[in-house]
Amino acid sequence: MQPTLADLQACARQAGEYLCKGYGLQHTFEHKGRIDLVTEYDKRSEEILLGMIRSRFPGHSILSEETGSHPGDEDHLWYIDPLDGTTNFAHGLPIFAVSIAYADRQGVRLGVVYDPTRDEMFSAERGFGAWLNGKPLRVSLTSDLLQSLLTTGFAYDDWVIDTNLKLFDRLQRLTQGVRRLGSAALDLCYVAAGRVDGYWEVSVQPWDLAAGGLIAAEAGALVTNLQGGPDYLTPPCHILAANPALHAVLRQTIQAEPVFIGLWNHPDSTKGIK
Repeated sequence: MQPTLADLQACARQAGEYLCKGYGLQHTFEHKGRIDLVTEYDKRSEEILLGMIRSRFPGHSILSEETGSHPGDEDHLWYIDPLDGTTNFAHGLPIFAVSIAYADRQGVRLGVVYDPTRDEMFSAERGFGAWLNGKPLRVSLTSDLLQSLLTTGFAYDDWVIDTNLKLFDRLQRLTQGVRRLGSAALDLCYVAAGRVDGYWEVSVQPWDLAAGGLIAAEAGALVTNLQGGPDYLTPPCHILAANPALHAVLRQTIQAEPVFIGLWNHPDSTKGIK
């Protein structure tokens, strides 16, 4: 049995409501790396999502941020990020979301990103469009790079930070500005909503991108890896999403940077590039 958008929205809303109960409180947290955090709310939100999915769709495969792969039927795969923007959440910054995607044999079919602090439910179904709280989404019409507003993110590996700082510096000088929100899922949704004109990031995870990538694409964005290919969900994931008028010039600008060559030559960065 395949889920519907309503199923994903119900899961996201329940997890989001739980997160709101803990937002602004003091949290205990662990370090997954030198900087990367995980709170008790990441774990409990994931438990909520796993429980709801397993009860309604037993046997489906699930790929989740905190507990990794839960093998099952390969024709039914869920990508879940129970709290995208953990560092923001832990510091009381209201930029975080629950991200859920469902994929069939043809790829991601359903995607939902829920921002509980704003009660914004972004959703999409492959071939049918994207919506924010039921209203259709469409990317911006900005065609001049100098008039564009972009977002990016920084993964926690030092080589990624060094690489993206160089790209950040270059694009900051060529646009109206570059913002760093701290949530890849919301970055993609903001491209879909026309709030920003483009987003790129180096070495992200598939659960960060699966739902938001579909939402952006269904709103009219071009969503690719940094080489312009369609595969941006095979780790390590390098992604570029922008309105059609800006995608090519952004890709060319990124590829023109000397650091771009080093990106593909780094031993941790070449898997899955097509």
